[in-house]
Amino acid sequence: MKFNGRQEPLYFKEGDITCVPRNIPHTTYSSPNTESHWSYLFIDPGELFRNVIPSMSREFDLSISAYQEYKYILSREQYPQIYQLTMSVIREMEEKKPHYQTSVLGLLLSLCIELHRVQSEGGQKITQTDNTPENAMVISPVLDYIEDNYAQQFDINYLADICRLSPTHFRRLFHSIMGTSPLDFVNNTRITKACNLLRSTEYSILEISEMVGFRSVASFNRHFMDVMQITPRNYRNETLIAKESQEKLSILEYTGWMYPEK
Repeated sequence: MKFNGRQEPLYFKEGDITCVPRNIPHTTYSSPNTESHWSYLFIDPGELFRNVIPSMSREFDLSISAYQEYKYILSREQYPQIYQLTMSVIREMEEKKPHYQTSVLGLLLSLCIELHRVQSEGGQKITQTDNTPENAMVISPVLDYIEDNYAQQFDINYLADICRLSPTHFRRLFHSIMGTSPLDFVNNTRITKACNLLRSTEYSILEISEMVGFRSVASFNRHFMDVMQITPRNYRNETLIAKESQEKLSILEYTGWMYPEK
């Protein structure tokens, strides 16, 4: 597994659990002449647990800037509980027995608590962003900034300055790593946040467009359609129809990458 910013790749074996922080693009390779099978769990604790323990959801921030000596690879032998919880979640998602979503939610809560404990073993939590470990990739501060400030207005020069790069170099580097432009990444982040609000609140579409940072509802509708291939109104209506047949769930299933390789 290769992380941008690291001089050497990280090696893993069967049974290892990899804990990849948010906004850290990476590439995973099998050993030469071998094939590997991976299962992925994409977890947003803030969204996942907001209705369970809203006052504690931020405690499970697993970003690279939150801990010293971040542990990317957790072996089954050294961290058996992490392995068992992860495999239990995967089995529940595959078998889909009655009430499996509720079971998965509880298991993921336990998993996040254990991951927080494991990452905290390296020292006290870091509270200042300038203490980010040296192996964090060069654009990681910008990705975190966008995640936390997507509703604000900022230009390419400001984002480039965060990384201490020229706008031209920043734009080229960002695209080479993320496969999209900084502006498109910002808009995609805003659309993702808008989807959460459309599913879980009764704010009007105009209010949501303003809350996530779009200057006009027309711009919001256009970008939403480009990303989701459906209008915000129809997206909300389909969500409401789904709610009529089952309880509101925060466990979602993904069938592919948000940004597939080309």
